[in-house]
Amino acid sequence: MSVISNILRQTPPTNRKQFIIESFTKNYPELIAGDPSAWRGKFRKMSESALAFYRGTAALFYADVSRDEDPFLNEKTSRVWIQGDLHAENFGTYLNGAGQFVFDVNDFDEAYVGPFSWDVKRFCAGLALIGYKKALSDAEIRELISNAAGSYARQVARFAQGKDKNFSLRLDTAQGAILNIIQEARQLTRNELLSYDTEIRDGDRFFKNNKNCIPADEVTRAQVLAAMEAYYQTIPARKKRSRINYKLKDVVRRKGLGIGSAGLEMYSVLLEGETEALENDLVISMKVSLPSAVEQYIADPAIKAYFLHEGHRTAVSQRALQAHADPLLGHATLNGKGVFVCEVSPYTADLNWDELNDFDEMMEVTAALARCVAKIHCVSDEDSDQTLINYSTEQAINEVLNGRESDFVQHVTEFGEQYAACVRADHQLFADAFRNREIPGV
Repeated sequence: MSVISNILRQTPPTNRKQFIIESFTKNYPELIAGDPSAWRGKFRKMSESALAFYRGTAALFYADVSRDEDPFLNEKTSRVWIQGDLHAENFGTYLNGAGQFVFDVNDFDEAYVGPFSWDVKRFCAGLALIGYKKALSDAEIRELISNAAGSYARQVARFAQGKDKNFSLRLDTAQGAILNIIQEARQLTRNELLSYDTEIRDGDRFFKNNKNCIPADEVTRAQVLAAMEAYYQTIPARKKRSRINYKLKDVVRRKGLGIGSAGLEMYSVLLEGETEALENDLVISMKVSLPSAVEQYIADPAIKAYFLHEGHRTAVSQRALQAHADPLLGHATLNGKGVFVCEVSPYTADLNWDELNDFDEMMEVTAALARCVAKIHCVSDEDSDQTLINYSTEQAINEVLNGRESDFVQHVTEFGEQYAACVRADHQLFADAFRNREIPGV
């Protein structure tokens, strides 16, 4: 029996709409109740396409994929640091801790320890949705997914052989569309970011007053300042800067703008920068972290107990998944809630799939992205101090793939193709439920 028919057998089609609705109402009741307007905006964006719907339904995906029989999972390959929301639009540029422009996986809000194949399957199902949106043929969509799965397996094998330990997509290693994006990011400046978010008033820099920001009152400012003091202690010693870098200048409450940020409590913090010159001030994001969508499907209480709070989980996970992670990455608590802290990078440029229409170019890009997926499973930051996984994940994954690469490619391809069809059907059910006011609270 195929993957999707097995899912629908356990969740009858007549109940699928309710199952989709409950993936929101049972997982995010406080967020929906706290800001129903933001969730209506999120749902309108998700209603636009099956791909947008997929981006906002990680909880639904794990409810489904956790029931999929997977012949490539064992005790070790089920305990790998995974990104948790890996779709093709969660890649972009950043300036790494070594001062290099890199194109890589980003957004680690859902990161956790779980089966390595869940990342690969979510990524490949997303590729199928992109292919369908671009009106690729069924054969081309299968080729696109197979290309990604095969590229992932080959890169894991290279890591297991001790090769490519410093692999990343940089100015000197990327090509084609990805190289173009890195070159675009290189032209961005800190001044552009500061001009967009801030202004000079009374001889100093402050956040602008606009519809996306709510000025912080004195109580909130004091709470954020206390959290920043605690956050400073969580930065690895070799990455700490002089204390002038952490001098707080201004704080605003930030309204979530993306599909994944509806109702989240977020703050933007303006820091002094390396000197008192206004041109190098820093913008820091402080966001309350929610439990990962992966967590409830991992039957290992030791993993959950490892983390002090969800902000700690997010920071630890990013260092475990990303080589040369953001030197300003850290965590703290704010009003008893765990928060994740990182720099708002001025050098962010994302892959625009709307501009990729040549099939050969899509094949080149997906193969490169799959190599990045392999890297996050196999290569950690030098300051990653996690002790949850004490074995070589590249060796563990390679052991289950070695000699079975074609079986793995076929398994992932079938899953990606079939789950994308399920998502397209789910999207219509969701859009109808939302249009007809069947989702409580919004």
